Amino acid sequence: MERESMQYDVVIVGAGPAGLAAAIRLKQLAAEKGRELGVCVIEKGSEVGAHILSGAVLEPRSLNELIPDWKEKGAPLNTPATEDRFQFLTATRAIRLPTPPQMNNHGNYIISLGLLCRWLASQAEGLGVEIYPGFAAAEVLYDEAGRVKGVATGNMGVGKDGQPTANFTPGVELHGRYTLFAEGCRGSLTKTLFERFDLRDGVDPQTFGIGLKEIWEIDPAKHRKGLISHSVGWPVDNATYGGSFLYHFDENLVSVGFVIGLDYRNPHLSPFDEFQRFKTHPAIRPTFEGGKRLVYGARAINEGGFQSIPKLVFPGGALIGCAAGFVNVPKIKGSHTAMKSGMTAAEAVMAAFEKGESGELEEYPARLRASWLWDELYRVRNIRPSFHKGLFAGIAYSALDTYLFRGKAPWTFHHKPDHGQLLPAAEAPKIAYPKPDGVVSFDKTSSVYLSNTNHEENQPAHLTLRDASVPIRINLAVYDAPEQRYCPAGVYEIVRGSDSQPKLQINAQNCVHCKTCDIKDPTQNINWVVPEGGGGPNYPNM
Repeated sequence: MERESMQYDVVIVGAGPAGLAAAIRLKQLAAEKGRELGVCVIEKGSEVGAHILSGAVLEPRSLNELIPDWKEKGAPLNTPATEDRFQFLTATRAIRLPTPPQMNNHGNYIISLGLLCRWLASQAEGLGVEIYPGFAAAEVLYDEAGRVKGVATGNMGVGKDGQPTANFTPGVELHGRYTLFAEGCRGSLTKTLFERFDLRDGVDPQTFGIGLKEIWEIDPAKHRKGLISHSVGWPVDNATYGGSFLYHFDENLVSVGFVIGLDYRNPHLSPFDEFQRFKTHPAIRPTFEGGKRLVYGARAINEGGFQSIPKLVFPGGALIGCAAGFVNVPKIKGSHTAMKSGMTAAEAVMAAFEKGESGELEEYPARLRASWLWDELYRVRNIRPSFHKGLFAGIAYSALDTYLFRGKAPWTFHHKPDHGQLLPAAEAPKIAYPKPDGVVSFDKTSSVYLSNTNHEENQPAHLTLRDASVPIRINLAVYDAPEQRYCPAGVYEIVRGSDSQPKLQINAQNCVHCKTCDIKDPTQNINWVVPEGGGGPNYPNM
């Protein structure tokens, strides 16, 4: 069945902070110049914000530039940061440390990034942007010359057997003079662009963390509105990059989470169980006792920083936001940089339209290099990779880099890919995780339930294997099937059938779209592709 097509000036893939900021800036510039400009944004979540997950503390710098009167327009920035705490945890103690200057949150806000994106979407629509949630971009489209000409959404109503069902509806082609990819961390289409246009040549591999998060409603007597607390140390060992966040916001709500670098070595490690164990620490547990867990979710995070930024442009389009890796890891922030990249790309697109050009958007990376974003990421480029030598070496170097070199050291540390870091299971110590107590710690099944995750069951699996023999022949035999543990949603299980032979069972229905499997699989055999639009988590306020 032939697909319908729709024509726009700019097509944006992803309604996160980068994509929405780009859309708003395009319409602002068009209005300033008295031009008509067709801009559409497609979003794979069932609604804008459904797949958005972040800590989140927002530095409002980009928002101030984009919408200076955001307060008057009702932006959901309701909790100013009032206090920073930074702690080193042992198994029994919490030792207060000086807060690193990058983590000083004076002037910032504790927010729900999902709610901010919903508000940004309303601002974009008010300017005439067309936003289509529930439509997953499944294919990049190219013209005869090999230039990106847009994307196609996935077909709906295809059964598990790959055949059309009675509900079959073909995807739609969205054509644009330029296409901006704002898919977020480890975007499935962005990966194909990396390969087709060699965008990662000459730069470090992107590295990642997994962030797990819950929102709790706690006892009002324990709530400290505006408090921002971070920790390093226990429960992970000193060789594993990781730490917690705990933010008090709104009325008696707390965002709590744990981030673990996906360069960890021990295949027995389970990020989900480390997070649950963290909440049992004697200095942490009292916050949650008597409270109620409301939401759970997980998402991969870019950690490569400056040296992992790819080439950003190619014929017909550009990468913006976390699709390109604009995260300031020491700040634990990427929303303000994502928005700035989207705004800068919009300005480059409009400049190209004004000049009547249709080539690569070289003005976009040139404008970025002249912006505060580039300088900000350059100055902290060595801090995350300094932790490859362990926690204490990383803290020591970070202090030197910050106070002595001021981010201008004449060297740059480099990264190795996360998937190549695992030791064979026989060479790594096993980890005994306590059973969840149902009070502050929980199992994966009850947690996934709180993510409101749902997929149409009769559809091809979106978690695909390049070689079906690898999970047993290599992953199980060498690494004790680490996908059972690095997945935070119980998607991957080793089961034994009637013949007693082990098999990998993929529970794709549970997938929260975190992308960790696509990143950490040691042979890169797992390939995450989009399911039907609207599938996945439905986060109300993450």
